[in-house]
Amino acid sequence: MLDKNSLVDPEQALPDRDQEMQVPELHHVLPATMKGPFPEGFEQAMFGLGCFWGAERAFWLAEGVHTTAVGYAGGFTKNPSYEEVCSGQTGHTEVVYVVYDPSKISYAELLTLFWENHNPTQGMRQGNDLGTQYRSAAYSYSPQQLELAQASKQHYQEKIAKKNFGQITTEVLPAPEFFYAEHYHQQYLAKVPNGYCGLGGVGIAYDES
Repeated sequence: MLDKNSLVDPEQALPDRDQEMQVPELHHVLPATMKGPFPEGFEQAMFGLGCFWGAERAFWLAEGVHTTAVGYAGGFTKNPSYEEVCSGQTGHTEVVYVVYDPSKISYAELLTLFWENHNPTQGMRQGNDLGTQYRSAAYSYSPQQLELAQASKQHYQEKIAKKNFGQITTEVLPAPEFFYAEHYHQQYLAKVPNGYCGLGGVGIAYDES
């Protein structure tokens, strides 16, 4: 029986799939494409903070975000399906891919959104959602992003420790390959406004004194 609290061994992961998931060309909410090309000077970010439905909405609502998409990253199986990821046999976590205008919103501000919108101390779960696909992750596209993400993790750890929260379990790593999730997951809460959203932080502001 698969342990939902442990990552699958790479040798035991499900086999790759050659075909990419097909997603709409246009974002359902924002006036932008899902896959680019993106405007010159725009930057990328990737975050895992539990169920990606609510997580994506938190980012598409932020001023300065050009486009978002949900998908899978941090695992071993190429082009996995949602069912495969949920089985725990691919090693991926659910993530939000963000393209943003750094002249309007900084990576540091995206990190603040990330930390404040989930509980980063829960390991292989988020709230009642259990499994390795719900683990917290901040995946970086540059050395500068990586440095900022590592520093922000330490900063938020100090904040929440004062309120008796445990150790942050967030993966802070260079960005692995991003695989788009199925079309029906993209901007899900815009299409199903009363749909499930497990998003919720610990109630501690990132900049709280």
